[in-house]
Amino acid sequence: MISGGSTDGDSNRARKAKSRRECLEVDGNGRNEPVISFGPEDLRGVSLPHNDALVIQARVANYDVLRVFVDNGSSVNVIFKEALCNLRGKITLPLTLGTGDLRKTVMTVFTVVDAPSSYNIILGRLAMNEMRAVASTYHQKIKFSVRGRVGEVKGDQPSSRRCYGETVRVDQKKAIMEEKGKESQEEVTREREVHFVADEEQEVVEIEPRKHVRKKRHFGPEKDKVIEEQVGELLRAGHIREVQFPTWLSNVILVPKSTGKWRMCVDFRDLNKAYPKDCYPLPRIDQLVDSTSGCELLSFLDVYQGYHQIPLALEDEDKASFITSGGTFCYVVMLFGLKNAGATYQRLMNHVFQRADRPEY
Repeated sequence: MISGGSTDGDSNRARKAKSRRECLEVDGNGRNEPVISFGPEDLRGVSLPHNDALVIQARVANYDVLRVFVDNGSSVNVIFKEALCNLRGKITLPLTLGTGDLRKTVMTVFTVVDAPSSYNIILGRLAMNEMRAVASTYHQKIKFSVRGRVGEVKGDQPSSRRCYGETVRVDQKKAIMEEKGKESQEEVTREREVHFVADEEQEVVEIEPRKHVRKKRHFGPEKDKVIEEQVGELLRAGHIREVQFPTWLSNVILVPKSTGKWRMCVDFRDLNKAYPKDCYPLPRIDQLVDSTSGCELLSFLDVYQGYHQIPLALEDEDKASFITSGGTFCYVVMLFGLKNAGATYQRLMNHVFQRADRPEY
């Protein structure tokens, strides 16, 4: 990896600026930082003995990325072009480690490298220092301070070994191809896709980077005004929020109502094609009507905006993103148009009205 050197630059101006910053720092800045240590309890789940590199999963720019290699010897953070298409040079992206209350996010500078690699990202000293993190390859774990507490991220040993095996095979193929006079990198590297975590069961869906980002559909001034008003209502209700770097981005469409007004919908056809169908059974209306026979009173409930009472998982919110002339937004609650929305809502209603649907309970 890229080793040695200062992360602040090699010019005289950069070194002087770094010296001034160090002089301005107050002694004892780390007194309130928690003590980070590793012990035998941190070895739970680690296959011993091992010589595996530390490979983790991290959240970068609102999506979860696997095969993140932690390299304390690298002086820069590297993100490979295959993981981030069409970007060159250096970019700044939000990096998140940990989960729940022990989650920490910092803005990190990445150097985009157009080179074949088994990894998607390499975290160097720069990111580890910004995160105030300590890595242990033996314990296969990273620990970092979060508001006076210690957060941690466990390494993925199977993924680490797969990456190492792929690197060895690629090196062997390179040697063979060089002997034959063929130096084409495309013939000795396999096409890889960035891995995203799709749901709470950690089901991995493989998609190409930013393949499902649609260009904005253009409407006339009158329709843009209608879309802007409905987006404003959703923002005020807390049903949507602004989003950056979405992995999925859909267009909105306007559907005429019987009253002559417009209803804004989101075209989730690409998203629905990629996700499996939830085959949860829906009730039969005739059986529900027959089950009310003999009742003295019937109560009818209008579940207005019932779908909006079900929150989306935090890691799946950016998949429900859409673009308008006013920006990019994502839903934080379930909405109409998703393939499994009906099954999810019916499952919830069955739990709520379990005794009414199944008198034997």
